[in-house]
Amino acid sequence: MDTYAVGFARPDRWSSGEPAEQAHPWHAVEAHRPPAELDGEIELAVCGAIVQIWGSQKWTRVGAGRTACPECAKVTAVGKTLTSAR
Repeated sequence: MDTYAVGFARPDRWSSGEPAEQAHPWHAVEAHRPPAELDGEIELAVCGAIVQIWGSQKWTRVGAGRTACPECAKVTAVGKTLTSAR
């Protein structure tokens, strides 16, 4: 998968008490159509989190930040360059 949309993990609306703070609220979602068309949709992130798509964000930029899901960054290999094995 070459194209990823950016999803934001929203606090669980059904939990009782205070919503839990999330240190890594940004997630990658496989985009089978342009991310702008997915804007506002609820989707499953590559790590399994349920997120709402933010079509104006780019995963290559958001995924390299400190608030990106580490599992999504690992699966998508964001911010990593391949080197020759020679």
